[in-house]
Amino acid sequence: RCIIHQIRNTLKYVNYKDRKELVNDLKKVYKAPNKDIAYSNLQDLKENKWTKYKLALESWEKHWETISPYFDYGDEVRKIMYTTNVIESLNRQYRKVTKNKTSFPNDDALLKILYLATIDATKRWTVRYRNWSKVLNELSIFFKEKITKYVYNS
Repeated sequence: RCIIHQIRNTLKYVNYKDRKELVNDLKKVYKAPNKDIAYSNLQDLKENKWTKYKLALESWEKHWETISPYFDYGDEVRKIMYTTNVIESLNRQYRKVTKNKTSFPNDDALLKILYLATIDATKRWTVRYRNWSKVLNELSIFFKEKITKYVYNS
């Protein structure tokens, strides 16, 4: 789950005329500085302002354990994590190259085709994120071994 998909799921239960205001109010949740404030803001929205859409906001509570690690990161990393579209695009590429194949002779054949699809997909990843150096520094704190291994081996 990502924030965008959680918002989309929430809006399924909301009248069209209320959507814009609710989305603006949800910013208090997903732009909160930490998970405690975010959860408090969510409860405030659910219990006070948007009581008529409790069911829609309960989805946030139901998936809170999945969503809450998002708040462990800073703003720059959150902007990247905000949506899972890149991952979904990569999965679509994998399905595209494997859908016509009913079986593979062995696991290595499947791994090779997925590897080649990954190489092909990454050629199209040309967008550079703003403040990437800040993002990389923050990620290196959370994933020290993996980031330093990649940076020093490339």
